[in-house]
Amino acid sequence: MSEQGKGSASASAAAPAPGSDTYKGWLFKWTNYLKGYQRRWFVLSNGLLSYYRTQAEMAHTCRGTINLATAHIDTEDACNIVLSSGGRTYHLKASTEVERQRWVTALELAKAKAVCLTFNLSFLDDSGDEEPTSQSDRSEIQGTLKILVSKLDDLSTCNDLIAKHGAALQRSLSELEGLKVPVEGGEKIKAVNERATLFRITSNAMINACRDFLDLAETHSRRWQRALQYEREQRTHLEETIEQLAKQHNSLERAWREAPTLVSSTPRSERAPKEEASDEDEDTEYFDAMEDSPAFITVTASENTQHRSMSPGCNDVSGRELQPCRQRRTHIPDKPNYSLNLWSIMKNCIGKELSKIPMPVNFNEPLSMLQRLTEDLEYHELLDKAARCESSLEQMCLVAAFSVSSYSTTVHRTAKPFNPLLGETYELDRLEEFGYRSLCEQVSHHPPAAAHHVISQRGWTLWQEITIASKFRGKYLSIMPLGAIHLQFHSSGNHYVWRKVTSTVHNIIVGKLWIDQSGDIEIVNHRTKETCQLKFSPYSYFSRDVPRKVTGVVADGGGQAHYILSGTWDDKMESAKIIQSSRGGSGSEGKQKTVYQTLSPKLLWKKYPLPENAENMYYFSALALTLNETEEGVGLTDSRLRPDQRLMEEGRWDEANSEKQRLEEKQRAVRRRREAEASDALDEGREYEGYQPLWFHQRRDSVTGETNYVYKGGYWEAKERQDWGMCPDIF
Repeated sequence: MSEQGKGSASASAAAPAPGSDTYKGWLFKWTNYLKGYQRRWFVLSNGLLSYYRTQAEMAHTCRGTINLATAHIDTEDACNIVLSSGGRTYHLKASTEVERQRWVTALELAKAKAVCLTFNLSFLDDSGDEEPTSQSDRSEIQGTLKILVSKLDDLSTCNDLIAKHGAALQRSLSELEGLKVPVEGGEKIKAVNERATLFRITSNAMINACRDFLDLAETHSRRWQRALQYEREQRTHLEETIEQLAKQHNSLERAWREAPTLVSSTPRSERAPKEEASDEDEDTEYFDAMEDSPAFITVTASENTQHRSMSPGCNDVSGRELQPCRQRRTHIPDKPNYSLNLWSIMKNCIGKELSKIPMPVNFNEPLSMLQRLTEDLEYHELLDKAARCESSLEQMCLVAAFSVSSYSTTVHRTAKPFNPLLGETYELDRLEEFGYRSLCEQVSHHPPAAAHHVISQRGWTLWQEITIASKFRGKYLSIMPLGAIHLQFHSSGNHYVWRKVTSTVHNIIVGKLWIDQSGDIEIVNHRTKETCQLKFSPYSYFSRDVPRKVTGVVADGGGQAHYILSGTWDDKMESAKIIQSSRGGSGSEGKQKTVYQTLSPKLLWKKYPLPENAENMYYFSALALTLNETEEGVGLTDSRLRPDQRLMEEGRWDEANSEKQRLEEKQRAVRRRREAEASDALDEGREYEGYQPLWFHQRRDSVTGETNYVYKGGYWEAKERQDWGMCPDIF
């Protein structure tokens, strides 16, 4: 067997003593004859040994688990450990014999505890060493037993009365039978006597059955108490562990992001440690790594050749612009811990069309798709800085960073936004604080399409029309936004156009949901013909790259590269000015790669840390927390006024589900009325205009040649007058 990588790093890590409940550390795991031993992070907890490719994977991907209660532990030589259970065998290797002994001790202790726990659960008895139950549990069970005893006493009393009266009835019937009566009357009296006897026997049997039931309940009450208490304690322990891990992850992430200078000063070789190629032969969803990606190699120039690569108006990207503004909310009610009853959903699906199935708000977050679209403006200051740039190439770098930043809020946001109703709008007026106004409107329902328009006093206008197409592929869901995003700067006239990449939601059926972004973005400046090619690398089980990686090249109109962009879509983007390029060696497919010599990278964009307690607030960013905040003077169709969404935010999910079904049925009724009107118009030979959006109209774009919805004006003037008489009643 190969022992490659054995000396690459220590096989141990700081971990609790082997006698504790949890033990963690690095071990080498045998995979196959091609790869040999590979370094893996192992976690021993609650009688289970799990392993991960890296420590970071503990948050989302477990590569395998073995139950020590049924496992056989063997040691082959000085450093080897062999675990086998149920046909599965792990060949492990520690870096030293001492480390191997620590792991063996921890494994043996964990196995002993797991076996003991399994034995206790299987053979619970009435001994006095049972685990103490809570006072409330004991009182509840004792109260139930007292009620049973009381009811049994009542039944016994009834039985005595039945027996007494039954005996008197039988004596009376016997006396009647002894009298001289006609033969027919005697037979009837005899039949009544037999029925009375049968009734007495039945009542006695009923009482005996009740007494047996009570005896059985008393016999097994302690066992039930212990089993119930154990399950409650395990659930409480699991909830506390998950909550603690989530808080620690959030605190570490916040602390790391609040120290950008320390991170940026770290050498690139230390910031991105080399990752090994994964080799587990397991049923894992992955994308094949592209052999020709990236198609270039960057080399940082020496210190004496470095100089400032951004003009003074473009290089200030340290953080938010501090301006006096109104105080907006910083938290919303915590997400309730409601369990999802799948049967309650499935029973409503029987005999119905798929489009008419009411989906509960349990799958949603308390924001609409229009508000999620507005979240693209989270890092609007990138466009403010780009508007001040004198160089169009430097401006392109900031536009590219802005296009990537819109995905940073999706990394933890696995919940689905509310589908907007036809005619629903959403405004975001930040004119006083940040100089821009944003308006969205749902312009079509089948297919669903939303139009968005933003104008800024700081020198730029952005507009887009987005239609969502999705494909369910069994284990994952692909979401493909269709439509172009336009950005124009007022002073220079530079007009940028790009499209969004594909979002993929994994583990739809089983497992923890997680989101990935993949594909290419081409940003084109239609005035200068300059381009930026961005590549979002899909997550690959076999890739050596950091997850969520984004790379790009900014080129002029002649195709000459000037800047290299690199980073991740959930963290930051950097740009490096190219000072020299040359042809390098061939790749695996014979393609020649370009080697770029660059200056030190400059930070373009960095994600803001999530707010405190974000894990209990749907992982909303600081901007997202304010999107559904009530505002005075908004249009009557604004998403803030949507009742089901408001009820969900307040934690009243049952009421939100009822209100959501009411709104959807109301929308279907309006659609049926429009279809009937269209049919009548067709029969009468006249034209039917159909639904027309209130604030947007269709126009052919002079740049792309596509027909899309653009803002026709009038909304902000109507808000100034508070004249909303033209708004439809959709809520």
